[in-house]
Amino acid sequence: MKAMVLAAGRGERMRPLTDSTPKPLLEVGGKPLIGHLLEALARAGIREVVINLSWLGERIRARLKDGAQYGVEIAYSEEGPVALETGGGIVHALPLLGNAPFIVASGDIWSDFDFGSLELATAADAQLVMVPNPAHHPRGDFGLEGERVVARATERLTYANIGVYRREIFSDCPAGRFPLIEVLERSIALGRVRGRIHRGEWLNIGTPEQLAALDAQLRRAARPA
Repeated sequence: MKAMVLAAGRGERMRPLTDSTPKPLLEVGGKPLIGHLLEALARAGIREVVINLSWLGERIRARLKDGAQYGVEIAYSEEGPVALETGGGIVHALPLLGNAPFIVASGDIWSDFDFGSLELATAADAQLVMVPNPAHHPRGDFGLEGERVVARATERLTYANIGVYRREIFSDCPAGRFPLIEVLERSIALGRVRGRIHRGEWLNIGTPEQLAALDAQLRRAARPA
């Protein structure tokens, strides 16, 4: 299985840090956020990774190179000066992703999630990893009825920006800029999206203070006992 890591966005919530450094390259525990993610993919046996580039993309390419330092092989999907958003970026990268289901994850999250545990049911277009709602997103995104993702529910969860997708879910999508949510909403309405809850560690870094706190946490954990 291949993986696509989304890394083209500006990272507006983290400005001014992201004015000169792409958000996925912000460091925690002595390595960039996206480096932790690439290592997690490699631990799960996922070696072929596609990364989309736009904002300061040349810095991401220069830092990560071919991915060997993280145990993966990277192919880059260039979007030009205007990022294509999450959905458009995936569609643009489809020629690099092959015909089998593939993982999609945001390059600016940090988690202890085991990517090797992802699987896709035959009747599903996608499986989403969901987490309890963080403080900055209290209303959540979707609900779960058993394993089926639903748009409306009494209890909602937050999409963790980790999932596995079948190529066919994007078959009717035009080229250009659009968010992934548009694709998901169509498949959710058809009952073809599954979900699972991750109750371990997960952070979508949104402020410099959160970045500093995670950096301190990881450095403490790395100290010899």
